[in-house]
Amino acid sequence: MRQRVRERAIAAGFSLVEQTKLVTAASELGRNTVIHGGGGEVSIQAVEEGARVGLQLVFSDRGPGIADIALALQDGYSSGHGLGMGLGGAKRLSNEFRIESSVGEGTRITIGRWK
Repeated sequence: MRQRVRERAIAAGFSLVEQTKLVTAASELGRNTVIHGGGGEVSIQAVEEGARVGLQLVFSDRGPGIADIALALQDGYSSGHGLGMGLGGAKRLSNEFRIESSVGEGTRITIGRWK
């Protein structure tokens, strides 16, 4: 998934710094999808808004969901044994970030990065 995101970012003309930010955010969200969501799917889509071009990534799973999204986004919070920088870090590395989650049904996180 990381390689595919990098390939798409290169094709969209992202700088090395932009590529790295997007791949890092994708890596963290992909990891969360596997570890906390029990697996899932990711879609990568090129997007255009006027003269702007970018990529939108959607991570979805059917895991336990996130009971308190605001808490999960706080630096230092971890539902596992990590450093608690994942969701908040992914949000900071993205230009757009949206999270939808229902306990017992799963989570869907959409991020966007513009060139």
